[in-house]
Amino acid sequence: MSIETFEFVGTRGNRLSGKIETPEVTPRGWALLAHCFTCGKDSLAAVRVSRALARAGIGVLRFDFSGLGDSDGDFADATFSADVDDLVMAASAMGKAGKPLSLLVGHSFGGAAAIAAAARIPGITAVATISAPADVQHVLRHFDPAALERVLAEGEADVQLGERPFHMRRAFIDDMVRHDIEATLASLGRPLLVMHAPLDAVVGIDHASRLFQAAKHPKSFISLDGADHLLTHREDADYAAEMIAAWASSYLPQIVADLPQVQPAEGVSAVETKNGLFQVQISSGKHRLLADEPASVGGLDSGLSPYELVSAGLAACTLMTMRLYAERKGFPLQRAHVVVKHGKQPDMTPSDRFSRTITLDGPLDEEQRQKLLSIAERCPVDLTLVRGSDVQTRLAGEPTDVTLV
Repeated sequence: MSIETFEFVGTRGNRLSGKIETPEVTPRGWALLAHCFTCGKDSLAAVRVSRALARAGIGVLRFDFSGLGDSDGDFADATFSADVDDLVMAASAMGKAGKPLSLLVGHSFGGAAAIAAAARIPGITAVATISAPADVQHVLRHFDPAALERVLAEGEADVQLGERPFHMRRAFIDDMVRHDIEATLASLGRPLLVMHAPLDAVVGIDHASRLFQAAKHPKSFISLDGADHLLTHREDADYAAEMIAAWASSYLPQIVADLPQVQPAEGVSAVETKNGLFQVQISSGKHRLLADEPASVGGLDSGLSPYELVSAGLAACTLMTMRLYAERKGFPLQRAHVVVKHGKQPDMTPSDRFSRTITLDGPLDEEQRQKLLSIAERCPVDLTLVRGSDVQTRLAGEPTDVTLV
């Protein structure tokens, strides 16, 4: 995956700094992650969940709320409303950058903010929360009561959260009463995934029950057994991200290329030649070719291996799609060349990676080159690999009720 800095202007006109985790494959969709209270975009949970989602094919933006990390602003001016507004601004900025959001993920206090923001971002199709409170005032329970009294009496004061000092203004407390997360959920109209650890000592499991009860279907709950509130153990963060990716796949938008579709395979036959251990003759209509494995694994090396054939399909489809697009747009593309490699990545789920290198010849300007690259990532075979496919198998002679359209 690749990581790039992403900056945009927040609600108050200040610069907010984030990072985009881009998958190595064509993104199945784009997500926005809201970090926990005072944590920042580079907290263990934010980084690990974002990267695990990227490995699963979902691009993610994580950014520092105002006054935290690399973002401008004064944390003393922070309110829950301002954080929600900045999530909305982040969604707008991502849309303008050609990365429209479809998924909101929020951790802890950020989970409540994600729910509130989802109601204001039309493109959001699903929301996932991790260890989120059912009411935003819950965060006040973690401050010294005497310090909160000083804030209320004097308008502002220094407060302690754990071992970290913060300057808080009364506006932060007053803003809390304006938000009813459970009421927002009741009218949200978006699929919701609630993830929570039964023994969470910071935000109790009862908050997960309240969120789940308030939400309308479709809704799901996944227990983060043994995890702590901040997901400090990598395996817990990875598990949470993998579950979010699997759950969200049903709600991510379909990736559709704005080009004519290539013809489907109406019937490709493969039969053993009995020449060597692996050699296979492949035929489709009047076309014939051999498939085989390299001599290093016992083959005759007389044809492309199965994964090379898949790679060949991706490479050919990429070239055809770019050519159709270039002809339609009148781009001066003289010739294109594509190299596709296949490998296994043990830290990815699924582990297959197709790496594609494209060479474009001709007097193309930078905008034309980028558009051809973008359309290449949406060629029909690419979309088939990214989305996954249904494979039906039966023995010859057995009846089938499966109709391929």
